[in-house]
Amino acid sequence: MEKSKDERLYGVAYWVTVGMSGLAILLCINQIFHLNLAGFMPIGNAYYYYILTFYLSLTYLIFPGKKGAKGRIPWYDWVLFCITIATTIYLAANAYNILTKGWEYEAPTLPTLAGALLWALALEGIRRAGGLILALISLVFSFYPLYAGYMPSFLWGSTFTFLETVRYHSMGVESIIGIPTRVVGDLLVGFIIFGVALVSSGGGKFFMEFALSLLGHSRGGAAKVAVLSSAFMASLSGSAISNVVTTGTMTIPAMKKTGYSPAWAAAVEACASTGGTIMPPIMGAAGFLIASFLNVPYTQVMWAAFFPASLYYLTLLIQVDSHAASIGLGGIPRGELPKTWTVLKEGWFFIGSLVLLIFILVYMRVEAWAPFYVMIFIFGCAMIRKETRYTWRKFGDFLVGSGRLLAQITSILAGIGLIIGSLSGTGVANSFSRELVLFAHGNLFLLLVLGAITSFILGIGMTVTACYVFLAIVLVPALVEIGVNGMAAHLFVLYWGCLSYITPPVALAAITAAAIAGSEPMRTGFLSMKLGSAKYVVPFMFVLDPTMILIGSPGEVAMTVTTATVGAVIFACSIEGYLYLVGKLSVVWRITFLISGFLLMYPNRITEITGLAIFIAGCLIKRRSSRMNMVPKINDVNSGL
Repeated sequence: MEKSKDERLYGVAYWVTVGMSGLAILLCINQIFHLNLAGFMPIGNAYYYYILTFYLSLTYLIFPGKKGAKGRIPWYDWVLFCITIATTIYLAANAYNILTKGWEYEAPTLPTLAGALLWALALEGIRRAGGLILALISLVFSFYPLYAGYMPSFLWGSTFTFLETVRYHSMGVESIIGIPTRVVGDLLVGFIIFGVALVSSGGGKFFMEFALSLLGHSRGGAAKVAVLSSAFMASLSGSAISNVVTTGTMTIPAMKKTGYSPAWAAAVEACASTGGTIMPPIMGAAGFLIASFLNVPYTQVMWAAFFPASLYYLTLLIQVDSHAASIGLGGIPRGELPKTWTVLKEGWFFIGSLVLLIFILVYMRVEAWAPFYVMIFIFGCAMIRKETRYTWRKFGDFLVGSGRLLAQITSILAGIGLIIGSLSGTGVANSFSRELVLFAHGNLFLLLVLGAITSFILGIGMTVTACYVFLAIVLVPALVEIGVNGMAAHLFVLYWGCLSYITPPVALAAITAAAIAGSEPMRTGFLSMKLGSAKYVVPFMFVLDPTMILIGSPGEVAMTVTTATVGAVIFACSIEGYLYLVGKLSVVWRITFLISGFLLMYPNRITEITGLAIFIAGCLIKRRSSRMNMVPKINDVNSGL
């Protein structure tokens, strides 16, 4: 049969993936809606083992053992696939015994052997889905209980024997089937499938065309379209790299065509894609993990994340517009753009699905059910038009796409669970947080700088989600202990964990975009830093004052939102050297207005008033000097006459 987009999945492998993904979705629907289909209703931890049955096993079919391997799936991957299914089903079938007989501490030989296999499978799964560096980190930490008692100072912890470690990792509730895996099964699975359904039914194309119809004709229109469309798609996928690869192939050539340099086009796409992880309504996987760690509704995370993410994208749009104004770039001719009404008439239900999702989340408050209800709406509307209608093959590709994404997320989070389990079981997580506070001597700024550096370094070797989960265990408690708002602390490490994607020397998103644009990678990386500069500043702001994440009285929040928005516009314009109503700026004026914008963004009334005063004074002086410079030119003309 014809190959799918994944080179490994064709023939039997394709249909096995379709079947496994379909059964996994049925399992999740049965559990989330309490349907008790065919009398089957997993109890206790059994459900989470079954999640691994379907998605961890698929990792061995979808992701090759060797980088770049193509073609038919080798026999040993099929063996690992089958062993994963057998091991997890055995543990699921014994979930009641694990719970009632204390197998987490003392178990018979066969369950212990199954637990050792699951440990090894989880490590290999994270290697394939998350990369070698992340796998090595998980490997070292997973063995930590064996040598924790020999570590110095705050790294000392309780020591386990090898068999105790096996049982703790595989049958305990804080490791492989701990919080990360539970979030996948209880909440995340529906939203990931919803995102795949939206894209597979034509949502990606619709949002691209909709952005084109609205902004394509304006100056720098192609770049603005890239920002908006990439922000939306990255929010659904949660992966900066995959978003650059998918949307970047369309947006980067369009930007180059309208006059942007290859490096600029690549940097815009990299920054827009990297911001998706912090942008509601979905925020990839991290937002749901924050809700789980804080034990709050996901709508609270959405609410808190909305303004900082909007501020980031506002500065990005303003920089794009200011750059276009300063070098005289136009937009795409209207004749080459789709008509807004035509686009809306054909794809209105994509916007409708997002409105419906937010309505169900905010007003009906059934978070786990919401994406499944909205999917019924999407599939129903998609079947009306021939262009969006699902065929059997298209539906199969949808199942493969959702299976691939969930297999990757599940494998990474199961592997990260090993790290969490080791740090929690040995007690090192708590002692590490205490030592951080003592090291910083109670200095909030120093602790934030240490946290930012740690988050950035870990973000180099981990995915955004993996980095966040690790730091939520060891760093966030330290920030909270020193007085930082819990939501702000979690968002802080999330922001800094994804900055490595646009910061040299790594800058994976920028380098990927540079490959598409044909630009020099390091130059693209430094341009990405410049365009994404707000992302380095905003996290410190909302940690210092939670009104930035819309926590506080309405008056205080309104004042902060207003001053921060004005400050962000001035900040972005000064970076590009072009300020609205003033024109191009010299280096001195750029620095002056940069300070003004920063002070306005800083959540303190004195600094905000100071920043506003500097801005007003600067504008008056700059405009006056501009008029004075015009006088000699006018006199010269008169004398010439």
